[in-house]
Amino acid sequence: MSRIGLKPIPVPANVTISIDGTTVTVKGPKGELSEKIAREIKFEQAEGKINLSRPNNARRNRAQHGLVRTLIANMVVGVTEGHKKTLEIRGVGYRATVQGNALVLNVGYSHEVRMEAPKGIKFELSPEVRGQNTEINVSGIDKALVGQVAADVRKVRKPDVYKGKGLRYKGEFVKLRPGKRAAGA
Repeated sequence: MSRIGLKPIPVPANVTISIDGTTVTVKGPKGELSEKIAREIKFEQAEGKINLSRPNNARRNRAQHGLVRTLIANMVVGVTEGHKKTLEIRGVGYRATVQGNALVLNVGYSHEVRMEAPKGIKFELSPEVRGQNTEINVSGIDKALVGQVAADVRKVRKPDVYKGKGLRYKGEFVKLRPGKRAAGA
């Protein structure tokens, strides 16, 4: 039994969901998302909820049951509230600025790294604390795209395991390794 797949998806009053064959389209106040889903999964809309069911307990159907439910629930949250990932900048002299819809990072390279925001993604900096922008917010309505863009930003300068400098997700713990001196002692 799929515990996730059996949960009904709550649909707010300002969200409309239309199902056309294997395509689910969700419209809300922040925008519109559509996703192609497995044709085996059946939908029932009733009283502000969507219930999903599968025809049998075949392995593929069980896997798709929970996946489809999660994808639709993420689309509903995206068009109502939106999704956001926060990255922290750690390192002396490391900083970020937003120019138009591009993020410009100065993270220890000889040049600055400029990243253009894809359609539907917005870069924001946290309010300055002591003159430094140390947090980058990546937000949008598509959860997968927000996560991918945040991973691409983090990839510019991954956290160093010896000094801890670099870009990391907010709350991410980086275990520091001992250097040569500590290992030889």
